[in-house]
Amino acid sequence: MAKYVSYIVSPLRQNPNLYFRYTTMSIESQQQELITKVAEQVSNIIRTKPRWENTLQSHFPSFNFFDPRFFNEVLKLQIHPFFSLRLFNWLALNSEFSPDPISCNYLFNALLKSTSSVAAKSILDYSPQLNPDPKCLESLICCLCRDGFVNETVDLFAKLRSLGFSPSIETWHCAFLVAIKIKRTDIVWGLYSEMMNCGVSPDVKIAGYLIQACCIDKNVERGYELFRQIWDGGVAPDRFAFTRLISGFSLEGRYDKVSELLHLMIERNCMPDVYTYQGVVYGLCKNKRVEEGLRIFNELKARGYAPNTVMYTTIIHGLCRMKRINEARMLWLEMKEKGLIPNEYTYNVLIHAYCRIYEVEEALKLKNEMCDQGFKLNTMLYNTLIAGLCKNNRTKEACESFEQMPRDNVARDLATYNSLILGLCREGELSRGQVLFEELLAVGLHPSNQSYSPFIEQLCRIGKTHQALELLTDMMNKGVEPSQYDLECIIDGLCRERLLTEAVHWLSEMLDSKRIPRWSLCMMLIESLVQEDELDAALVVLDLIVPVGFRLELKTSLCWSLVIKLCSSNSNRVEMLLQDIISNG
Repeated sequence: MAKYVSYIVSPLRQNPNLYFRYTTMSIESQQQELITKVAEQVSNIIRTKPRWENTLQSHFPSFNFFDPRFFNEVLKLQIHPFFSLRLFNWLALNSEFSPDPISCNYLFNALLKSTSSVAAKSILDYSPQLNPDPKCLESLICCLCRDGFVNETVDLFAKLRSLGFSPSIETWHCAFLVAIKIKRTDIVWGLYSEMMNCGVSPDVKIAGYLIQACCIDKNVERGYELFRQIWDGGVAPDRFAFTRLISGFSLEGRYDKVSELLHLMIERNCMPDVYTYQGVVYGLCKNKRVEEGLRIFNELKARGYAPNTVMYTTIIHGLCRMKRINEARMLWLEMKEKGLIPNEYTYNVLIHAYCRIYEVEEALKLKNEMCDQGFKLNTMLYNTLIAGLCKNNRTKEACESFEQMPRDNVARDLATYNSLILGLCREGELSRGQVLFEELLAVGLHPSNQSYSPFIEQLCRIGKTHQALELLTDMMNKGVEPSQYDLECIIDGLCRERLLTEAVHWLSEMLDSKRIPRWSLCMMLIESLVQEDELDAALVVLDLIVPVGFRLELKTSLCWSLVIKLCSSNSNRVEMLLQDIISNG
C-alpha cells in the first residue's frame, strides 16, 4: 500500500502543477455540469410557468444567473426565441449581467428569423458592440418598415454606412414609403440626409417621395419645383406624387396648377384615378366652391368612375355646410344603394347638419342607425348631439347623453363641457353649470372663453354684472382672452344697471384692443348717458366711436335729444358738435 502511495505521490512531488490543473479541471467540470442542470430546469420553468420572474431567484438562491455560460446553455435548449428574450430582459435588469457577443448574435438572428423586428432591434440597442452581418441589418430594416417602425431604421442605415455596406435601392424605397404613409416627414428628410451621406443617388421613386413630403409639410410650391426638375429631365413621378401635388394646389385654390398637372398626367399616360379627383373635390369644397365640386363629382359618375365613401362624405359635408340638407340626404341614400358603407365621419356630418336646422329627431335616428351598424360612438359624435339637444332646448336629454359617455367608454373633452354649460346657463341653471365648470377643472381640463361666456352672458342678463366682471377678471388672470361677445355683454349689463361710467371704461378698453363693438350697443350707451344728463361722457363716447367709422345720424331722435340738452347747457359746445357732425358727413 505504501509503495502504491509513493508511486502516486512521487510524480506529484516532481510536478505539483499537475495536481492543481487536475483539481481546476474537476471544478470547472462540476460548475459546467451545475450550469447545464440549472439551465435545463430554468428552460422548463420559463416555458411552462406564468410570471416566473417573481420566483425564479428563490428556486436557486445560491446560483449565479449572470454567468454568461448559463444564458448560452438556455439558448441551446430553447426552440422559441421569445422565451430566451424574456429571460434576457430579466437578466438585463441587473448590472452584473454581461452577455457575450456570440449569445447576443445568436438571439438577434433567431428573433430576426421569426420576423420579430422590434425585439431584434432591442438586442442590437442593448449590445452596441454587437456587429451582425450587414445583410442581417438590411433585413432588419425591411422588417421594421413592414411592421411600421420606420423611425427605428435611420440609425441602422448609419450603422451600415460605418460598416462600408450600401443597402439596395429597394431597401431605401421601403423606408421612404412607410415614412410617407405615416406622414413623418422628419423621418423622410432624415433618410434623405443619410442617403446623401452614403453617396446614393435618389431615383425617380425617391424624388416622388420627396415631392409628397413637401406637400405634407404644406410646402406645395417646393414640391412643384422638385417635380419640374425631374420632369425637365425627361422622367415623371408616379401617380401618388401627382395626386399629392394636385390635392395640395386644390386646397390652396390654385386651380391653374391643378389643371396643368392633370393634363401632364394624361400626357404621360398616367391616368388620374378616383383618388386624384378626390383631392380636387375636397379642395373645392374646403374653399366653399361646393357647386364646382358637385359638378366634377357628377361628371366622374357619368364617365364611369366609382366615387368612394370619402368623396361622397366630402360632397355631403359641403352641401350640409350650405344647409342643402335634402340634397345631402339624397346622396346619402345613393351612397348606400351602391353598397358603400358610411363611416363615422359621414354619420357625424349629417347628424350635425340636422341639429343645425333643429331636426333633432332625425339626428337621433341616425345615431341609433349608426349604433345598429356596429359603429362605436365617439367624443365628436356625443359633442355634436349634446350641442344639438341644448340648441333645441332639450337640455335634460343632453345631460343624459353626458352621463352616458363614461358608460360607453367615451372620453369627455372641453367641447363636451362647454356645450352642456351653455345649454344649462341659457335655461337659467347657473348653479348646475357651475358644478360642471368645477368638474371641468377637477379632471385637468383648461377652460376656454367658451367655458366662461355663458355665465357672463346670463349674469349680465339677470342684473348681476358685477359678478360677471369678477368672473371676467378671474378669466383674464388665468390667461384666457375674453371674446368680443363677453365684453359686449358686460357693457350691455352695465348700461341696464345704469353703471354708465364703468360702461364707458369697458367700451374704451374694447376699442383699445382693436375690437369694434356693435353699433346698436354704442347707441344704447350714448342714449343712456343722455337720459342721465351725462353729456360730457356722451361726447367722449362719440369721440371714441367716430374714428372707427360710426356716425350719429342727424335726423335721429337721439341726435336731437343730445343737441337740445347741450343747447340748454352750453351753446358753444352745441356749435362745436354741429360742426363736427357736418364735417364727418
